[in-house]
Amino acid sequence: MHEELGLLIDGATNYAIYMLDPEGRVTIWNCGAQKIKGWTEEEIIGRDFSIFYSPDDVAAGKPKRDLARANAEGSVEEESWRIRKDGSEFLASVTITALRDDNGALRGFGKVVRDVTDQKAAAAAVSRREHHLRSILATVPEAMIVMNETGTVSSFSSTAETMFGYLEADVVGRNVSMLMPEAERTTHDGYLSTYLDTGVRHIIGSIRGTTALRSNGEEFPIELAVGEVSIGGERIFTGFIRDLTSRREDERKMQELQSKLVHVSRVSAMGTMASTLAHEINQPLTAIAAYLETSRDMIGESADPLLAEISEALDLAAAQTLRAGEIIRRLRSFVDGGDTGFRLERLDALVNEATSLGLLGAHEAGITVTMTIAAGLDHVLVDRIQIQQVLVNLIRNAIQAMSTASTKHLTISTAPDRAGWVRVSVSDTGSGIEDAVRERLFEAFATTKESGMGLGLSICRTIVEAHGGRIWADAVPTGGTVFHFCVPLAGEDE
Repeated sequence: MHEELGLLIDGATNYAIYMLDPEGRVTIWNCGAQKIKGWTEEEIIGRDFSIFYSPDDVAAGKPKRDLARANAEGSVEEESWRIRKDGSEFLASVTITALRDDNGALRGFGKVVRDVTDQKAAAAAVSRREHHLRSILATVPEAMIVMNETGTVSSFSSTAETMFGYLEADVVGRNVSMLMPEAERTTHDGYLSTYLDTGVRHIIGSIRGTTALRSNGEEFPIELAVGEVSIGGERIFTGFIRDLTSRREDERKMQELQSKLVHVSRVSAMGTMASTLAHEINQPLTAIAAYLETSRDMIGESADPLLAEISEALDLAAAQTLRAGEIIRRLRSFVDGGDTGFRLERLDALVNEATSLGLLGAHEAGITVTMTIAAGLDHVLVDRIQIQQVLVNLIRNAIQAMSTASTKHLTISTAPDRAGWVRVSVSDTGSGIEDAVRERLFEAFATTKESGMGLGLSICRTIVEAHGGRIWADAVPTGGTVFHFCVPLAGEDE
């Protein structure tokens, strides 16, 4: 029995197994101890076990304290640095057990030591890689969720925590359907099970728009991309999620501005038509009134009852003609000088808001943008909605002009113009506009596009001129076009 036990102990070559007497001297030494620590049995038997500790630990009394703890507590387990025969250090997993006889008297100590240096280094390397990966993923604007083939979440990124309002600990181990509205859950589970059963992809490897659910119950629009990887025969799915709330809000504002622009264009067209009609109709109305009065004078005073009735009718007709002319004059006066929505507005806020709406889709189109807002031009006296519509229109035109350009760069800037005025400019790197076309750009129905009515720039001119400003376009020497318009700065007393 003792021989078999000895063979078993010596066979455990990955473990240093040895015994100490009550004073800490080595009494038994296996082959694993020689392999790990370097001393042969002949070299180590009878020597104090403190030889395995660093000089600092020995000076601090650690060897004696370890035995005292094992004697008092029965055993001690720790990981700490130990010394080999050649003086090198290794990280050891150590167990010290107090050995007693049947009467409870201390007979010595058994020690089991394992070299865990490589294991700890590998674990530390894995930990560093995981930390590095998490640090990278934390900078990704999309939320990342990792799940298995049943939909159970195993990883939930910090961006996902912010987006959904859950901590990772709240989600890991639960089904990903908790992040979906009730109506979406069954559909999602069906997609996953169908793919696993048939290999038919609905959401795997594609990008689709759907709806997600925050922890507070709020539903919000998202863009979802799901990828698949196999690790050790297990299918792992990774979902990347982009919150589309801001984009949808920007799109809503853009549609609202476009609706208002359509309204402005209708009002502008009606105003132009009314002004033209007032000018064209007022002259014949005046002539009609003159002819009626002349006809009445030609009849003169007459005793003939019929002629008297005709004279009275001519008087009434002339009066109504003059009344119609007055209505037309009032309409023209209203159109030419009606009420405006001019208010004191911050120029930088106005430009930034219009730019954020006008640039929808610019990033996806590969367009880079530079904004330069001049200092000291703080407030303007404008109709905010109308001027934003002008700026949005110019930005959208610039984006379209660069659709086929090799270099796509958009510049939006403000600068002082003549005294009391500020100039807003939008420059592109498109193919440019011919001089002959540029001269009539702002005329109604003039356009450089294959489709479109050519009213956008005409309406822009109407709006800018209603503010007392002007709008024009210049060629960029390096290629492209720059549009400028001027609006009035607010005076100090406004």
